[in-house]
Amino acid sequence: MTASDLVRDPSAAPGTQGPAPTIGPVSAMTEPAGVSQPTGPVAVARGLVRACRPRQWAKNVLVLAAPAAAGVLFEPGVLRATIIATVAFSLCASGGYLLNDALDVHRDRLHEVKRHRPVASGRVPVGLAKTLGAILMVGSVAAAAVLVNWQLAGVLAGYACLTFSYSSWLKHVPIVEMLAVAAGFLLRAVAGGVATDVPLSPWFLTVATFGSLYIVAGKRFAEANALGDQAVHTRRCLAAYPPAYLRQMREVFAGITLLAYCLWAFQGDPAGPPWAQLSVALVTFGVMRYALLLERGEGGAPEDVILGDRALLIAAGLWVVLFCLGAWRVGA
Repeated sequence: MTASDLVRDPSAAPGTQGPAPTIGPVSAMTEPAGVSQPTGPVAVARGLVRACRPRQWAKNVLVLAAPAAAGVLFEPGVLRATIIATVAFSLCASGGYLLNDALDVHRDRLHEVKRHRPVASGRVPVGLAKTLGAILMVGSVAAAAVLVNWQLAGVLAGYACLTFSYSSWLKHVPIVEMLAVAAGFLLRAVAGGVATDVPLSPWFLTVATFGSLYIVAGKRFAEANALGDQAVHTRRCLAAYPPAYLRQMREVFAGITLLAYCLWAFQGDPAGPPWAQLSVALVTFGVMRYALLLERGEGGAPEDVILGDRALLIAAGLWVVLFCLGAWRVGA
């Protein structure tokens, strides 16, 4: 039995109770279904790797964007700084995931999917997750300061503070929590610029900001649809978002993203090859395709949707080709 069995059936008439529960072992009442204890160092190590969410490191390609767009990515000094910045951001982000899972372990255990995460399931002890998370975040900032420059360290420190604040309380504040997630993406883009001393285009930053907001609003929309009335138990702020509001915000963010991307793509030399201009069609297709998948009930995990949809992968591959051609011409 579970602890919920001890609660009176809400459908029963006032003043009545359901059948008397049979009291089982204490662990059955204190540990939710699916929670297990670590089975050994190897299992814990594997759980830690999973809890670091290496699949999410794909988000850190944004660090490469600024030096790649400037056509200087493959210069030896720039490439070294960019690689270090990307690795540092990946480690800092993993530290944030560990802290988030440790701080939100009780809510995760109520979620159909999240309860199987290493920390929520009990495979990784909460204390270990907190300790390693703090080490990764502080270590990445120190490494950035020593190996690259203090500007990159400052950006990483800001990201670490934002991540900790988000895990602690910002994620429960409607609207602010979406802005906080978008700010994390923006800091990734800024990190590539400060690490390599490459100026950042205002339109590029606008695309990164509102593109992130578009993805976050879509994720919230998908979570609310998938979980229904239970959504508030796993993400408290979802109770403040009517579906119509999230759909409207998605449309606003998508429009600003496309407009800013067009302004960025068409600011180059009009006499040169139109690689950037041609990429506008692919970005437009990507935004439209993702919106369609959201309306079909997907999008709760954006990385899974993007990596699992063949049409989006093809469009992304073609966009990378055009982007590289444009960057190669800029650096030539």
